[in-house]
Amino acid sequence: MTDFSSHLAGDSYRTISFSYRVGHSTVAGIVADVAKAIWDSLVEDYMPVPTTEDWRDIAAEFYHRWNFPNCLGSIDGKHVVIQAPNNSGSLFYNYKGTFYFVLLAVVDAKYCFRVIDVGSYGKTSDGGTLANRLFGNGLRNGTLCLPEDTLLPGADHLGPQPHVFIADEAFPLRRDLMRPFPGTTLPSRHRVFNYRLSRARLTVENAFGILAAQWRIYRRVIGVSPANAEACVKATCVLHNFLRRTTGTVRYPLTPAADGEASALQNVSRVGSNNAAREAMRVRETLADYFCAEGAVPWQPQV
Repeated sequence: MTDFSSHLAGDSYRTISFSYRVGHSTVAGIVADVAKAIWDSLVEDYMPVPTTEDWRDIAAEFYHRWNFPNCLGSIDGKHVVIQAPNNSGSLFYNYKGTFYFVLLAVVDAKYCFRVIDVGSYGKTSDGGTLANRLFGNGLRNGTLCLPEDTLLPGADHLGPQPHVFIADEAFPLRRDLMRPFPGTTLPSRHRVFNYRLSRARLTVENAFGILAAQWRIYRRVIGVSPANAEACVKATCVLHNFLRRTTGTVRYPLTPAADGEASALQNVSRVGSNNAAREAMRVRETLADYFCAEGAVPWQPQV
């Protein structure tokens, strides 16, 4: 309900008031249009498609800030929980009994989103999420303009090593995608590798936390259509980058939801096959050796 008032001149002033209601469909259209306009206006400046030089800059920043060489970004996926769409059947429904789509993101060393991939249906198995998305296809097909293999700092004898993305146990081990060593009883060099990887990987967890703290739509189930929800998620991600690069305000991750409060961002369990190639395992072992020799840092023996 919106009220308007107008004052008519004359011997005495009179006030005429009238009101009107804005329908749900009109509001939904406005939300979608504004979200799309935000994305279209900001994406070229604050989330452009990374070039080879951009990837090199990200890797240099990860080494400088997080002591992880040849790292192109931290990757993770979240289930964005939405209200059950009308007449959708099982399209967005998953075995957990919720309706959602997937937000897959690559985050740099400064908590900015460099790549986002939005929209995998809830009925898609976790194992197919990465393989079926544009980013996963680009990674598999070699179309992401990634830098060529380079030497690790101070370890020329190890030879050129690939640039990698880092992730948790939910992701597959690939030559260009590192995940922790599995198991609980691990040798020291494997524990050090897991700690160093997890420390650098926190950038994506913190980015999601800051996103949820900044935008209230992530604090509960999103009650709009899937198309509008995707548009809103893309808009908040690019606005997140805009705020981080143009203001000096420190934003902290969201505290855990209170009892009975459903968060719209939930963890993804497994997003790819765990059948690693020998080359991928060799790269992980090489990095483990590097972290315990030339790439060691003073605080890691406590791991």
